[in-house]
Amino acid sequence: MTALSVAHLTKHYRIYKKEAGLAGSIRSFFKRTYETSKAVDDISFEIEQGELIGFIGPNGAGKTTTLKCLSGLIYPTSGEIKVLGYTPFDRNHDFLRSISLVMGQKSQLWWDLPAMESYLLYKEMYDIPEKRFHEVLNELAELLDLKDILHVQVRKLSLGQRMKCELVAQLLHSPKILFLDEPTIGLDIVMQQKIRSFVKEYNRKYNATILLTSHYMDDVKELCKRVIIINHGKLLYDGLLSEIVSKHTQLKRVSVVFEKAIPKHELEKYGVILSHDGINAVIEIPKDKASSTTAHLLSSYPVADLMIEEPAIEEIISTIFSSEKV
Repeated sequence: MTALSVAHLTKHYRIYKKEAGLAGSIRSFFKRTYETSKAVDDISFEIEQGELIGFIGPNGAGKTTTLKCLSGLIYPTSGEIKVLGYTPFDRNHDFLRSISLVMGQKSQLWWDLPAMESYLLYKEMYDIPEKRFHEVLNELAELLDLKDILHVQVRKLSLGQRMKCELVAQLLHSPKILFLDEPTIGLDIVMQQKIRSFVKEYNRKYNATILLTSHYMDDVKELCKRVIIINHGKLLYDGLLSEIVSKHTQLKRVSVVFEKAIPKHELEKYGVILSHDGINAVIEIPKDKASSTTAHLLSSYPVADLMIEEPAIEEIISTIFSSEKV
């Protein structure tokens, strides 16, 4: 079942350009200069019910604008969007009860009140039955380990605790579609892992469709098999993460620790030396020569330790952003 369909989505903004200084201000009274910013430029994709998709791109790529169009917060310039069969910007009541947009940099909770007070407000907004409200709240609070802080003022909570409370607020009505915009931004490594585990469990338990944006590639690697990559508002790639990694990893890195110092010039015949201090060396070699190269190193030199790695996924994605080719 197709949960979300986007066809030729476009969102353009008309931006006023003003010259600096008093003279520029005076000139703007008589003639204004505008330019068109293409935040989203003719992108199309479909997402099936229950998929957890990574939606990635650099700052200014159009990710958040797309999510706002999909959730009905802003009107697209052109194109067609269907979410669970609804047109988002019609703001149908049943549609709004079926989705949720969580933005890591936006707070949905009252700062000076305990999170529980905000939850009670959401209960009335979404017309959640009393029994259902407490069942869902208890379940979410247990999954996120929040039971001890539901009655603490939000402003007294840590960033990680607040982020978890924000997630609960947006999930009380059990949405079928969840848009997550940087849910782990600013969190430490431990808290990032807890949020990832929760998102994975929520997707599995409720068969929820989740579209996740994040600048932390660990979020994407752990949660998403499929990724959609955009840059400058254009769609660059839509497919399996494993395929794009395989396509762009034609090189491997061999990290070697020798038992005694080995001159750099002796190692240059194996590949490109990325780092070398005598005892430790990192050599970049063609993927198809990894086995033969490591075997020769082990037989020719006193090796204490050796490890073969592929380039980090962050480097691969960064290369795609730079070249705008997949």
